[in-house]
Amino acid sequence: MIVNAILTIMDTLDGMKTVIAVVETGSFTAASERLGLSKALVSKYVGEVECSLGVRLFNRSTRRLALTEAGRSYYDQALPLLDEFSALVDNVSGDQSSPRGLLRISVPVAFGEMELSPVVPKFLKLYPDLQIDLQLSDRMIDMLEEGIDVVIRIGGVDDSNLIAKHIKDLPLILCASPDYLEEHTSPTNANCIAKHNCIIDSNFRIGKQWPIVSPDGETSSIEVQSRVAANSPRAVKEIALASGGIGMIPKFIVEKELADGTLVEVLPGYRTLEFGLFAIYPHRRYLPRKVRCFIDFLVEELEGS
Repeated sequence: MIVNAILTIMDTLDGMKTVIAVVETGSFTAASERLGLSKALVSKYVGEVECSLGVRLFNRSTRRLALTEAGRSYYDQALPLLDEFSALVDNVSGDQSSPRGLLRISVPVAFGEMELSPVVPKFLKLYPDLQIDLQLSDRMIDMLEEGIDVVIRIGGVDDSNLIAKHIKDLPLILCASPDYLEEHTSPTNANCIAKHNCIIDSNFRIGKQWPIVSPDGETSSIEVQSRVAANSPRAVKEIALASGGIGMIPKFIVEKELADGTLVEVLPGYRTLEFGLFAIYPHRRYLPRKVRCFIDFLVEELEGS
C-alpha cells in the first residue's frame, strides 16, 4: 500500500512537471526537449493528468496549442505546489545532499568563452553530481520557454517575472595599439578623442556619442569620428590591435593585451561606460539549490577579479 501511494505521488509530480513545461514552452516538442523525455511520453503524462481531473487542459490543433481556462488554473496552482515540494526535498536533505542533475546556463558569447568557461571545471569538481549545459548567445532569450535555469547577462532586465542578482561591475576602457598612438598622437584629454579614428561597438546604444568622465568627475559626451563598426567586442579589439583606431572595450576582453603591451589604455585615470553583470532567474519563492550554488560560486569566484 505504501509503495503504491509513493508511486502515485511520484506520477502526480511527473504530471505536474510535464504540464508546467508544456505551458511555459508552448508545445509538446519543446517541453520534451526541456524535460529530456520523448514527445510521446510528454503527451501521455498530460493525457493522464487530464483524465484524472476530468478536464481538458489544452485545446490541440495541427497548428497550435492553446491553454484552456482549466489549464491556466491548474498551472497557477501547480507551480507553487511543485516549488514547495522541491523546497521540502532541499530542506530535508540540506547539506547532506549535493545538488544534482542538469544546470542549463545562458551566457553572452564573449563572457562565456573568456570568463565563465575557464571556471566551469572548478565548479563541477565542487559538485560532482551536476552536469552543465552552457548556451552561449548574445540574443535575448525567454528562459522559461527554452528551459534555462539561470541567465548570465551584462545589463539589467525589465521583466517583472525575473530576478536579477548583481554579480559585479564590468568597466569599459579606451584603448589603442602603440603604433596607432605613435602615428596619431596620444589623446591628453576627453576632447582630443573627437579628433581620432574610433571603433564603434554597435551593441551599445550610444553610437558615436561616447561618455567620458575625467579624474575630477566631469562628464563629457564626445561625438567621435568612425569609419568602422562591429557588433562584437572581440572584433573591436582585433581592429584596435591592427592599428584601426581607439576602441571602447570591456576590460576583461583586453586584459591580456594590456598586460603584454599590444594594446595601451588611452586616457588612464578617465572613466567611461560600466555595465553590471547579473545572474537572472524566475521570480519564484523557491530557487533550486543547484542554481543557488552556482550563483554563490560565481560571486565568490569573480569577486575582485
